[in-house]
Amino acid sequence: MSYLAKNYNRKKISFKYGKGSYLYSTDNKKYLDFVQGIAVNSLGHTHPKLVKTINDQSKKLWHVSNAFQIPEGEKLAKKLCKKTFADYVMFQNSGAEATEASIKVARRYFYSIGEPNKTRILCVKNSFHGRTLATIFASGSKKMTEGFGHVGGFDHFVFGDHKSLKKKITKNTAAIMIEPIMGEGGIKVIPDWCLRELRKLCNKKKILLILDEVQSGISRTGDFFAFEQSKIKPDITPIAKGIGGGFPIGAVLMSKKIASAMTPGTHGSTFGGNPLAMAVGNTVMDIVSSKKFLKNVKSVSKYFLSNLNDIKDKYPNIIKEIRGRGLLIGIQLKTDQTKFIKKLMDNKLLTIRAAENVVRILPPLNVKKSEVDQALKIIKKVCSELN
Repeated sequence: MSYLAKNYNRKKISFKYGKGSYLYSTDNKKYLDFVQGIAVNSLGHTHPKLVKTINDQSKKLWHVSNAFQIPEGEKLAKKLCKKTFADYVMFQNSGAEATEASIKVARRYFYSIGEPNKTRILCVKNSFHGRTLATIFASGSKKMTEGFGHVGGFDHFVFGDHKSLKKKITKNTAAIMIEPIMGEGGIKVIPDWCLRELRKLCNKKKILLILDEVQSGISRTGDFFAFEQSKIKPDITPIAKGIGGGFPIGAVLMSKKIASAMTPGTHGSTFGGNPLAMAVGNTVMDIVSSKKFLKNVKSVSKYFLSNLNDIKDKYPNIIKEIRGRGLLIGIQLKTDQTKFIKKLMDNKLLTIRAAENVVRILPPLNVKKSEVDQALKIIKKVCSELN
């Protein structure tokens, strides 16, 4: 009997250790892990530099209250600001925390400039911003909100419906919050021109733009942030997942103007920014933000996507579309999603579902070309069996 709550539909498999792109099960089977904790293990399992960082820092200091200065956090915040649009950083422990804190920051900003009624956040319907009470209502998904009462303050528009978006902006709108690439929503990439138009619209309406890079950020697309190709700057960006390389870290990045509203007492996090997490984040940041690393992500991605499209062309009855950017990849199927994922798993390739009958592929960012070839071989085999 398991004493764990039943809020997860867990597969009947467990793992005893992982190394790089691979997981090793308790029944001694080796799996190519292209889930990686859902884009969390940006450098794969037990990366030697992260292991060393954790070992070294754990012998010095794990946790200290945010009532005191934390040098490791100051260091990571500086790196993030130097690399991105941000002037200030507020550390959290997860993506849901970071997105919820972003909502607070947006509302608090307008309160601070004498516009307390500007509290509403406009989001894409059936998006994903986390599973706290506020963030599930930000998603606008009936499946996620059913049975949890009601949390107001959110409006929604349909993906791609620009007329609906403009109509939904009112005098009480504080911000538009979107994912540059909708991960849970089916690996739907927001075109760069759309992001540019969103920025113009927010400027015109004098509202804020929140770009949720929890899943798409931290070099996942071959750029540090997915929105960078559009050449725009958001006002607020929540991050998490890849920045910790498997260790829980979240953060809110914001401009100086917006950050001015967050005075002492307006937000806090007991564990956010703890020395152990910050040490890990610094090591991850040093690796994934280099030009050489980003160039390799783009190169491997180009190879992977090209070959996936070749498989799609060969099996048009199985695969409808290849989606994504960088190493945030989706295979939209014409066949049964659950069966496809199970067959991949039976062939020792781990993937995960997304909306719109999409199979999500999230390898570590330092994945080897030979490992991509192994995955392609398995995907091709499963397509052949189901054809």
